[in-house]
Amino acid sequence: MKTSTIAVAATLLSLTQAISLVKRDGPPAVVHADTQRRQVANPLLRDRLRRRAGTVQQTLDNLETLYFANVSLGTPEQTVRLHLDTGSSDLWTNVASSQLCQSRGNPCSVAGTFAPNSSTTYKYLNGDFNISYVDGSGSTGDYVSDTFRIGGATLKHQQFGIGYQSSSPEGILGIGYPVNEVAVNRAGSQPYANVPLNMVQQGLINVNAYSLWLNDLDASTGSILFGGVNSDKFHGSLQTLPVIKEAGIYAEFIIALTAVGINGKVGSITRNQAYPVLLDSGSSLMYLPDSVANAIFKQLGATYDQAQGAAFVDCSLAQNTSTVDFTFSSPTISVAMNELVIVAGVSRGQPICIPGIAPAGGSTPVLGDTFLRSAYVVYDLHNNQISLAQTNFNSTTDNILEISNNTGVPDATGVASAVSSAAVATGGARNGGQPSVTSTGGAPAPTIFKYGAAVAAAGAGLMFAL
Repeated sequence: MKTSTIAVAATLLSLTQAISLVKRDGPPAVVHADTQRRQVANPLLRDRLRRRAGTVQQTLDNLETLYFANVSLGTPEQTVRLHLDTGSSDLWTNVASSQLCQSRGNPCSVAGTFAPNSSTTYKYLNGDFNISYVDGSGSTGDYVSDTFRIGGATLKHQQFGIGYQSSSPEGILGIGYPVNEVAVNRAGSQPYANVPLNMVQQGLINVNAYSLWLNDLDASTGSILFGGVNSDKFHGSLQTLPVIKEAGIYAEFIIALTAVGINGKVGSITRNQAYPVLLDSGSSLMYLPDSVANAIFKQLGATYDQAQGAAFVDCSLAQNTSTVDFTFSSPTISVAMNELVIVAGVSRGQPICIPGIAPAGGSTPVLGDTFLRSAYVVYDLHNNQISLAQTNFNSTTDNILEISNNTGVPDATGVASAVSSAAVATGGARNGGQPSVTSTGGAPAPTIFKYGAAVAAAGAGLMFAL
């Protein structure tokens, strides 16, 4: 795959509009969904293969380095487990009759499948669903609509994809910008209302925005809150940054990383930068500019193995009290070593550990789950902004506030003179297809891949003697 770059001059923007948070007397218009974490034996290899007025809240299951939500589709309800992915925009799931799901071991049984003909509210839309990744994996089938339920909320006529041919046993809940849907990128169709936008259109939430709290590496659950913010889940105040445009449009959750430091020394690794970074819950690890990753490896005493595409550290580093600190114009998110060091295998009875960081190569850098666990992130698609605060690990209380465009509680403030643009490489971690836009100067529109070639190479061939 060839990688092109959208050359965008680095400029400064003083934000005058920030998220307004409103505390209601009655129940807030939000949707809360729990998430769970799923065990991943080899996160680098997994990334290579996968990278591609109200609130609704859902608990997120957390079993190691991937996060998923239990939802249901159809009438009567059919329960499926979907990976939560801020780096893509389509909801899709498998059907039981696919070759993959029929293969030995019944690999789709854990996540579940959807049987369209068993639902009385199912409607066929078209045969344009075709999502793929740079290594050739993906899913193809139909776009359909049906009733979708998450976190106690019900969405009627939700469009999603069903995979009749697939190489992934678990479906995806993509919650990014609709312009990044494969219906737009591959079939040239108009964007459809994906789950967050449909929640707005059906009156479940006020604004197309949601907040993500993954909790720490030892916790089994986190949560996503559509249309709201839970102020008990973070420390201090939220600070708001602009999303960076790509080829003149808002397509992905890319913001500017301006400095990286170690152990509270802001900018000790690098400073006065404008690295575009993609906030992607579908990535297990962080993929940083090579010079930054290598400098961090040196500080951590990590040994990078080019053949394995991975750095290795002594597992005792997880007990170290130091941090890696990421600055975005103003807010700094600190990632502790016990959140960064991951047991990735066992050799001769001893654990093998990697830092949750890898070089990005020529691709757009990615801040995956090893970063996102330490940050409370509000994704505001309506105002094209990201708000960040240091997460409050293992919080057991709630203070849920609606996100509103009216004047409300000033829990989120705009960062003055925040970096608002940067040179975005288009070979980063994205789903397959091309956005229907043209970059400046008449150059061809970029090809957008979820988990691009350079990131894929970082995970290639990582094997352990078990």
